[in-house]
Amino acid sequence: MFGRRRPLVRAAVVGGAAYHIGKRNAQNQQAQQDQADADQAEQDDQATAGSKGGQSKSPADRITELQHLHDSGALTDEEFAKAKQKVIAEM
Repeated sequence: MFGRRRPLVRAAVVGGAAYHIGKRNAQNQQAQQDQADADQAEQDDQATAGSKGGQSKSPADRITELQHLHDSGALTDEEFAKAKQKVIAEM
């Protein structure tokens, strides 16, 4: 009876250690993925902030740009009117 107990205890110890090592590795991988996601989000925010720099233009300049888009056919009459009202409301 005592001769069989030692291999069972050894198997339990090895199995428990393997479980914890695997769990720690999974946590490390998740932390690395979270960091990579945060870095990507920061880069996206910086790119968006750079492209939003055009919104510091005066309302007249923005309406002129909208007019050019409308004249070129990129904006419909309704889209132009809504965008123009938005610019005017932000004044």
